[in-house]
Amino acid sequence: MSNNYVAIMAGGIGSRFWPASRQSLPKQFLDIVGVGKSLIRLTFERFLKLVPEENIFIVTNQQYKDLVLEHLPELTENQVLCEPSRNNTAPCVAYTAFKLNHLNPEATMVVAPSDHIILDEQRFVDIVGKGLGFAAQNDALLTLGIQPTSPHTGYGYVQFEKDNSEGIHKVVRFTEKPPLEKAQAFLASGDYLWNGGIFIWKAANVLKAFQTHAPEIFNILEKGNTHYNSAGEQAFIDEYYPTTPSISVDYALMEKADNIYTVPSSFGWSDLGSWGALYEEMAKDAHGNVIRAEKVVMEDVRECLVRAPKDKLVILKGLEDYIVIDEGDVLLVFPKSKEQEIKKVNGLVGERFEGVYS
Repeated sequence: MSNNYVAIMAGGIGSRFWPASRQSLPKQFLDIVGVGKSLIRLTFERFLKLVPEENIFIVTNQQYKDLVLEHLPELTENQVLCEPSRNNTAPCVAYTAFKLNHLNPEATMVVAPSDHIILDEQRFVDIVGKGLGFAAQNDALLTLGIQPTSPHTGYGYVQFEKDNSEGIHKVVRFTEKPPLEKAQAFLASGDYLWNGGIFIWKAANVLKAFQTHAPEIFNILEKGNTHYNSAGEQAFIDEYYPTTPSISVDYALMEKADNIYTVPSSFGWSDLGSWGALYEEMAKDAHGNVIRAEKVVMEDVRECLVRAPKDKLVILKGLEDYIVIDEGDVLLVFPKSKEQEIKKVNGLVGERFEGVYS
């Protein structure tokens, strides 16, 4: 247990959850699912079942440091890694690995997003615990593969070998967001999993992978070895981190390394990437509506998601398959079937109103 660590990635903006998620208060700090806790708080508490609180680290943009400490007051400032720039996931994973390896050369780490839903938490804990044991004993980069339930075209896919009875399988290849026909073939074959973006590895082993496959990141951040976990760490990161390439860990490592393994997993997972994903996960009324509001009068309304402040009276009639989001200063009424356009709309609003509503 003392060698196991968790790094929670919490630096994103969550623009597909606009107008609830804003640059000043992104979705990981919101009670999106209506349980009285933010997504980052739920993620933190989930991992407390695996490691002590002092072994949980948060990687976030520096503008969210105070928010992280507000939502997770158990943490020390050394447990909050502050990125001065958004350079995608590979540099932040490398930064965390250098820091944890400096702290404990035997560190085995879980890397997980802050804003996913896990419905069966005990099964999740059991699978991650099994993965930590495997990664501690093997030079392996492990990803949790999610058993697909549909030919979803918004996820990456992991093809795996089926010749291992221990439940941990060698990965054959990654495929990023395939077209529908290919996704249907993947699902029918039974050889593919969704890439859930949850990784497990020894810090030393993933650093070795960076040195081999992404030396431009490794060489920059290795210069901070005398600064990690010291008073000089942030100054070093502020100067050197923005010079790292902006690239995902999937492209930098997972598609190149030959020691990739996966655990086929099923624990009620959703990446909660959009309002539509939230709609799919939430309990619905008799007409298929998800209501996150206290004062609602509806007639002939079906399969809609409605979110509004508790003191706002919402009256709806003759609406089907829509997203209705009232955030006080912004009202969004949008076809659920076109929700992929919300990110674009957010950008256009930002340009027209000079970022006031972003």
